[in-house]
Amino acid sequence: MKFVWDWDYALEILPPLLKALVVTIEATLLGFLLALVVGLLLAVLRRAPLRLVRWPVVFFVEFVRSTPLLVQLYFLYFVLPDYGISLPALVVGVVGLGLHYSAYTAEVYRSGLDGVPRGQWEAARALNLSAFRTYRDVVVPQAIPPIIPALGNYLISMFKDSPLLSAITVVEALQQAKILGSESFQYLEPFTVVGLLFLALSLLSAAGVRRVEHHLPKHGIPMK
Repeated sequence: MKFVWDWDYALEILPPLLKALVVTIEATLLGFLLALVVGLLLAVLRRAPLRLVRWPVVFFVEFVRSTPLLVQLYFLYFVLPDYGISLPALVVGVVGLGLHYSAYTAEVYRSGLDGVPRGQWEAARALNLSAFRTYRDVVVPQAIPPIIPALGNYLISMFKDSPLLSAITVVEALQQAKILGSESFQYLEPFTVVGLLFLALSLLSAAGVRRVEHHLPKHGIPMK
């Protein structure tokens, strides 16, 4: 079989693919923001002295990490409406991505928190700082810089997992490529263009993460 690249068709489908790519970017960035916030909360709660708080967090993290993202998306989109919780597909996609990756970012945060020298915790206790101020002003600023590369890896992974949202009717970049291919029976151009767009996004994300890592102080983020 001979493959023939059609430049005219590739340029014709570029606008709808870029429009769908915006959906991919929105879902990924919002999901990543949710994963960062929830992951930090989980990591902090996992260090709670009360087992009643700590054990449910451990169970949630291990359960989410041990089940496929696609199953979780199906549950959120198709099962929750039976119990009166019905959300738009894109919202479900953002929540699904965010909660799934929060379990992974929680482990990354945990490694960063464990890496803060014990003397810093003791100094905060000696200054009679509350737990909130200890984390906000002393621990978290020192824990973040070393884990930036790991968090960045999960951002790139989320971009590559975003096509799973098509299973719950979100028309993201890959799903749009499938639609265009099924209409014209030309799959080479749409899939190739989408692959190049994902490659560009991943490279830009990696460059952004390196830039953030380079500009953050190595010994902690100064807090006002």
